[in-house]
Amino acid sequence: MQQMDSLVEYGSRRVVITITAIFCALLEIVDTTIVNVALNDMRGTLGATLSEAGWIITAYAIGNVIIVPMTSWLSQQFGRRNYFAASIIIFTVFSFLCGNATGIWELVIFRFLQGIGGGALLVTSQTIITESYPPEKRGMAQAIYGLGVIIGPTLGPPLGGYIIDNASWPYVFYINIPIGIIATLLTLQFVRSPKYAEKSKGMDIDWLGIGLLAIAIGSLQYVLEKGQDDDWFSDNTILILSVIAGLGLYFFVWRELVFRKPIVELRVLKNGNLRVGTILSFILGFGLYGSTFIIPLYVQSILGWTALQAGMLMIPSALTTAVMMPIIGGLLQKGVPQQYIAATGMFLFAIFCFWGFKILTPDTSEADFFWMLIVRGFAMGMLFIPITTLALSTLKGQEIGQGAAFTGMMRQLGGSFGIAIITTFLSRQHMVHRSDLVSKLQVSDPAVQQRLHGIQHALMSKGMPADAALKASYAGLDGMITKQVAVLSYMDVFMYLSIMFLLCVPFVIMVRGNIKKKVDLAEAMH
Repeated sequence: MQQMDSLVEYGSRRVVITITAIFCALLEIVDTTIVNVALNDMRGTLGATLSEAGWIITAYAIGNVIIVPMTSWLSQQFGRRNYFAASIIIFTVFSFLCGNATGIWELVIFRFLQGIGGGALLVTSQTIITESYPPEKRGMAQAIYGLGVIIGPTLGPPLGGYIIDNASWPYVFYINIPIGIIATLLTLQFVRSPKYAEKSKGMDIDWLGIGLLAIAIGSLQYVLEKGQDDDWFSDNTILILSVIAGLGLYFFVWRELVFRKPIVELRVLKNGNLRVGTILSFILGFGLYGSTFIIPLYVQSILGWTALQAGMLMIPSALTTAVMMPIIGGLLQKGVPQQYIAATGMFLFAIFCFWGFKILTPDTSEADFFWMLIVRGFAMGMLFIPITTLALSTLKGQEIGQGAAFTGMMRQLGGSFGIAIITTFLSRQHMVHRSDLVSKLQVSDPAVQQRLHGIQHALMSKGMPADAALKASYAGLDGMITKQVAVLSYMDVFMYLSIMFLLCVPFVIMVRGNIKKKVDLAEAMH
């Protein structure tokens, strides 16, 4: 009877821990996209240029990606619960300071420090949830956690748009404060560190490793964020930071392999499932953040939608993913191999991308996007849980936190690479298609002349002088060409994404999964 009471008590505590961890993960991920729609308001209030305002996003991303690989080590130094609570407090305090910033660079610094707290929230949440469940139930645990990770980027834009329409930009940050306070209190009350993740008695800090990691990852993230804007390697800053990132990563790997207490335990990558999981996490991040970036960009820049409309478009996809998560978790618990579910998800994502390629026009309607995005929702639901479960399935003890740090970092970097590559590809294809269309467009062509005269007469009928109407007709024709070129470039992006995910399917099927079916209560509770 006493054992039964203990089980009920542990089950109730596990529910509270799970809810707390999900809210923290959701907070962090929503914050990566919620700010995007508020940049114009921030620029106006703080008197910043567009380039300076871009640093509000870049600083947060750099803080995120620097701290993620270090989370397992920091948890060991300070204790899992203490570190998690401290991360929530850092995130919450700097959310308040971001909302109170009076200058652009003050806001950028606060965003960087907010990103330091936020990156830790994401990975530590995943570790805590994974540790709270026995191995045979981790598929469902990852399903619950995945709701925040997959839905978060989608919720950001519409939530940010609603706040901007009904309040002011500081409330984009203030919304974090009440949730942060509640999460801190619940963490201190209910979260417990397993014995291997309790506070270390003696600290042997690898300051050189920390420095090399910060320099390497920070430089890499800057290159990915700013590369396209600065024309990549033709810019000296991008070139220098690329070299620094490469050398920094090389010396960081060397340092971690020879130091007695490394901040990132690279040896855990000897686990085959984790190696495969980190690669698949990179691909997942590429598709998740890449598609979350490109679709709102298309409907806003080509179709003229507002940020709120663009965000709302993604809601059905997010809801589909939310419905799929527990279903996939249940299938994993019944023993369906992760690799088959993940391969199906890859195939569905390829279909989603090919569908996008087929429907894009200068006048694509909201209804045209609906079923395409539903397929995306199914795909994301079938990718996140199997990939994460596969990566962590054969890890034990503190290896779970180390593995979660790798998958989290690779998902973030996959998103950064995806957005950088998509942005560059769009720019390159824009030039290619424009050159091709202009070369085929002869002003003397009767069809072209007819179009020009049609525009000119329409403008003259509204009272515009003939010369001005002629110039405007040429400008209008150029606008049509530019719009068509942009549509063709977006079509190319969807086509190549489709091919990339389709090529991944056979490789995912060949991966071997391994989840232990039985575990005693003591092991589950650590």
